[in-house]
Amino acid sequence: MSHANGLPDAAGTVVIGAGIVGCSTAYHLAELGREDVLVLDRGPLPTTGGSSTHAPGIMFQTDEPKVLSKFATYSRKLYSGLERDDGKAIYNETGGIEVARSDERMDYLQRRVEWAKAWGVPDPQLLSPEEVAEKLPLVDPDAIQGGYYSPTDGQASGVRACAALAEQAEAMGAEFVGHTKVEDIEADGEGVQGIVTENGRVECNEVVVATNIWARQLSEKLDVHLPVAPVEHQYTMTEPLAELDGREQDVTDDPVYENYKSVSGDKSEVLLQDPDRPILRDQDNAMYFRTHGDRYGIGSYNHEPVVPDPEELGGNDEDGGNQASIHEFTEEFFENATHPDRQEKAPRTASDELLPATAGKDLDYKYNGMYSASPNGMPTMGPVQECPGLWTGLTTWITHAGGAGKALAEWMETGVPRLPDGPIDLRNCDVNRFAPHTGSWDFTRDLADEEYRNLYSIVHPKWVRTEYQRDIRRTPIYHSHQDLDAELWAEAGWESPQWFESNEDLLESYGEQIPDREGWEGKFWSPLEGAESLHVREAVGLHDMTPFNKMELVGTGVDEFLQNLCTNDMDLDVGQIRYTLMCNEAGGVRADITVTRVDEHRYLLLTTGREVGQNHLAWVREQAPESVVVNDVTSSLAAMVCTGPDARKTLSKVIDADLSDENFPFYTSQQTFVENVPVTALRLSYAGELGWELYTPSEYGETLWEHVMEAGAEYDIRPYGNGALDSLRIEKGFRLWGEDLHTEHDPYEAGLGWAVDLDTEFVGKEAIAAAAEGDVDRRVACLTLDDPEQVVLADRPVLTSNGDEVLGYVHAAEYGYTVGACVVYTYLPPEFAEPGTEVDVLYEGERYGATVRDEPLL
Repeated sequence: MSHANGLPDAAGTVVIGAGIVGCSTAYHLAELGREDVLVLDRGPLPTTGGSSTHAPGIMFQTDEPKVLSKFATYSRKLYSGLERDDGKAIYNETGGIEVARSDERMDYLQRRVEWAKAWGVPDPQLLSPEEVAEKLPLVDPDAIQGGYYSPTDGQASGVRACAALAEQAEAMGAEFVGHTKVEDIEADGEGVQGIVTENGRVECNEVVVATNIWARQLSEKLDVHLPVAPVEHQYTMTEPLAELDGREQDVTDDPVYENYKSVSGDKSEVLLQDPDRPILRDQDNAMYFRTHGDRYGIGSYNHEPVVPDPEELGGNDEDGGNQASIHEFTEEFFENATHPDRQEKAPRTASDELLPATAGKDLDYKYNGMYSASPNGMPTMGPVQECPGLWTGLTTWITHAGGAGKALAEWMETGVPRLPDGPIDLRNCDVNRFAPHTGSWDFTRDLADEEYRNLYSIVHPKWVRTEYQRDIRRTPIYHSHQDLDAELWAEAGWESPQWFESNEDLLESYGEQIPDREGWEGKFWSPLEGAESLHVREAVGLHDMTPFNKMELVGTGVDEFLQNLCTNDMDLDVGQIRYTLMCNEAGGVRADITVTRVDEHRYLLLTTGREVGQNHLAWVREQAPESVVVNDVTSSLAAMVCTGPDARKTLSKVIDADLSDENFPFYTSQQTFVENVPVTALRLSYAGELGWELYTPSEYGETLWEHVMEAGAEYDIRPYGNGALDSLRIEKGFRLWGEDLHTEHDPYEAGLGWAVDLDTEFVGKEAIAAAAEGDVDRRVACLTLDDPEQVVLADRPVLTSNGDEVLGYVHAAEYGYTVGACVVYTYLPPEFAEPGTEVDVLYEGERYGATVRDEPLL
């Protein structure tokens, strides 16, 4: 049955928002066989008035995060297969050029070449200024130092893409209804029950929120605090240019034109005109450009951040001509240098320098267009843990929406996000990655501001924000860290030590074993990381591991549940510890964890997800039956590890337990005391040395730290930070989930088949059993660089030795100070993963020889 206005009474899945993400998701759900998909939008269709309507549609595929490049490449192929009525593809494969105005930017463009090679973006090239001008004749070659060219980059009209995807989705059974504002989502303890619109109620058990800049308004009705915010940037189009004379296009016969004009006004006639040359970015000035027939479009992120309050956002003008996702053009932002980090020149000046043909020309159409931002600048997608049946598809550009919609639909239908070439890891896109404090508007607003400022900046992979939202989460040892001059970095809101300036004297002992670092790899690094690492290997160190994600599982059904969750045999005695994996339905590693049986019906789980560890918590809670309670005890338990050859001597002075091998074996735990502090002591160490992890209620944390430090003074105990820990663990071959281990790897590819017991039942067993019997396409490989002085960073291509075939990419890399070489973890075809095989790593434009080694190295 349907309402009188055509709105059905019920649907299986309701997608709220018919912008590019909503249309892509609906299309891919229908392609997977769903016939009960309903897409609703408050605006007209296909021109809804959201961000997809005003976006100029430029698509640069290369990005440092692999997932963004993979999404973009899939989107390009998807849009290329969609046709307009004239038979022309929706996607205009013009190529894309990013120019450099500084030496620093040219180095950055070389990194883009390397990322493109690593992620499979076709034929990336560096161009001279003259070669840029050959492809873009209006660019002044004297204004630039060179460019990066990606031949398959291009442009796609958001309106045309939405129309084509909706048409095909409807042909497969999906239903689209416009002019229908969703006012509420009904949910109870069981999850989503329906949605309420201005035109009636629709019963459903699954909802995808794809409302982009309006998402926060809607989710707040369910007490779900999504950290997404609208952000403004500028776009304008010049008057016709003599240099582009004769390139004007008549778009009035386009099927979407009248609908587009009714929402966007006269500028729609220009926005629909295709580019006839490569799209262009001038990231040094936070600007981008594309032609619209005989005009140039100019986009600017080069102004002070503007983050509107979501509660103040409305809809399209009822009279037409002004869409909901744009605000009035701010002239002073374009004519003056207002960006906090770019004070050298105004956007108009930068544009006129790069494209002299635009100098002095009138700007006929101009507006501030809104997009949606997340705290880490990545998509926000997946199942919302607070409400079963509620999904999100947010903070995603046209560039990535095709791939994001495909991955989201696969996730909804099969339980695993996928692209055509296999599973895609979404740890940094998962809506559940955020810690609770990120849902506040105060945090969301500030981080949206900062993400805007960084959008076209050269950002180091280890960059740490310093200006906004620091000192939110402090471990109980925070003040002790300050007293020891810790270099504190923000991770998931925690203030975590990276190294300690108080250890400066260690350089006198270890300095000669620590190679100097210059250039990109030397930023956000200190030789103290090396000194701390070597001291742990030779003496004893204490590390604050409170920010590691910790879960407590309690309940009468916990044994059966834990076994179903984990790949290893989880039949543990009280006090036993076991390393195991949690996998998804496709056999991809969802997390690697240590599990301690604390008592008969209680277990402690420790993960190493760092910034994305909340994903693990959400996954476990999603799987848990009613008989099991999953408690997040990350904040309630202080944690630290005392490790190194002198760890037993240190702790024996203060602990009420016999630490001998006979009475406290490896991978066991005991409830005991350190002086007057109750602790759960676990004999294991992520550093790979003799050690004990100590857990205690948070209020005892600082006292426990002081007891251990005082006991270890005789043995020169030192605090050590995450920089040293990263080096220590990689030398021992311990995986770090999210870097050299994630959902794109099965246990056998990752060299962790020993943590799988196929005689037990667990999530993903069928896929993992098949992997155990089959041949792997890739296998984990431990490399060391042949040059002991050289260091590389992650996300660079691994090549055949003295050849150009890309074999894989660097998943993780840290200098091994005990090994005396940079250690690299990658995944290679099996024939290249054999110890002794020589390969090359392309890094900062240079090739560095590397050799596959047996692991562990120590």
